[in-house]
Amino acid sequence: MNSVVAKDLAVNTKLSASLMKLKESSASEKPVLSETQQLFRNAMSNLAAAVNIISTDGPAGRAGFTASAVCSVTDTPPTLLVCLNRNASVYETFKQNQVLCVNTLALEHKNLSNLFGGKTPMAERFAQGEWQTLTTGSPVLQDAMLTFDCQVKQISSVGTHDIFFCEVLSIQQKSGARSLVYFDRAYHQLTQHH
Repeated sequence: MNSVVAKDLAVNTKLSASLMKLKESSASEKPVLSETQQLFRNAMSNLAAAVNIISTDGPAGRAGFTASAVCSVTDTPPTLLVCLNRNASVYETFKQNQVLCVNTLALEHKNLSNLFGGKTPMAERFAQGEWQTLTTGSPVLQDAMLTFDCQVKQISSVGTHDIFFCEVLSIQQKSGARSLVYFDRAYHQLTQHH
């Protein structure tokens, strides 16, 4: 190899390494938030919410993620909503399957919540816990505090997220469980009083 080719190769190698570092740093950098966005996120962190694993299974495959953005809509017919970021890796699976199950977690599910909230492969997520199905075929966590097995009836877009309006077809409830809630960016527990 002559010296000109060796120099070009060395320059190209350094350039490639620099570009890779730039790509890695860009991918890992969090977007800069405006003051209003940061204020909103801080305020929302003080709104306590149940922790849920949202699961689906169907023609597009099996998927699940951790969410606190779940809310009752109406009881005629029983309907709830689930919010999902359109950039989430599971988004297309949920949109195509049109069924989902809201599995409301108990205190002993903290590790499962973290597993479904990260980048763990789907097979590894569902390898944890005991799963069954009810009406829709979506995975139901057997020892969840509550499960709402649903069919998606409507999807609306707002900003970066879609809101899935879901008719509840089956409900399963475990009595006496201590609910897992998320408040001030940490897990807490609530206990039912009789």
